Amino acid sequence: MYLTLTMAKTNAMPKDDRDAGNAVNIGDRAIDNLEFIRETMERSTHFTAVPGYGGMLMGVTALVAAYIASTQIYLRDNLFTWLIEAALGFCIGLLAMWQKSRIDGQSLVSVPAKKFALGFVPPLIVGVAVVLGLWKNEYYYAIPPVCMLCYGAAVVCGGAFSVRIVPVMGWCFMAFGSAAFLLPTSYGNLMMAASFGLLHIVFGAVIARRYGG
Repeated sequence: MYLTLTMAKTNAMPKDDRDAGNAVNIGDRAIDNLEFIRETMERSTHFTAVPGYGGMLMGVTALVAAYIASTQIYLRDNLFTWLIEAALGFCIGLLAMWQKSRIDGQSLVSVPAKKFALGFVPPLIVGVAVVLGLWKNEYYYAIPPVCMLCYGAAVVCGGAFSVRIVPVMGWCFMAFGSAAFLLPTSYGNLMMAASFGLLHIVFGAVIARRYGG
């Protein structure tokens, strides 16, 4: 009798150990599954921190820059005005994006934000390189169309990871840039005002209304 009880007790201990081990494994597996689901949802989320009101402000400053540029006598001074506007617009856009991301609770280092940046930055770098090359070789009249085309390409590529209205705006920029190549060079300031000014204001208003600022 004593031998039987001893054997039963001995056999029960490994079973309890196995059950405890299985419980730990199931818990770990559940945590891993939850992390996988969270990462998958994060990757599939659109980057919604594209600023609407910030875009509208960028459009207003672009219209002011277009007016100032049109009063310049020399073309280099004209382009220098737009260079200052580009730096100002970049700062406005970055600050507005940071502010909206805080309101939406979406980090600028999240997976959707990184995807947006990886799509947006390369065409922008190409645009800067091409503009500098045109400036160096004094092909000044080709700079405005190139700016519109490269910026539009950047918005389209980055906007693929954002709300649908963003890449639509990028295609409009590219259309304006293509038209600027066909128009007389004297229309440069007008096309820059229409694209960087009016397009930013119109699409910024739509983004602000539909996507929370």
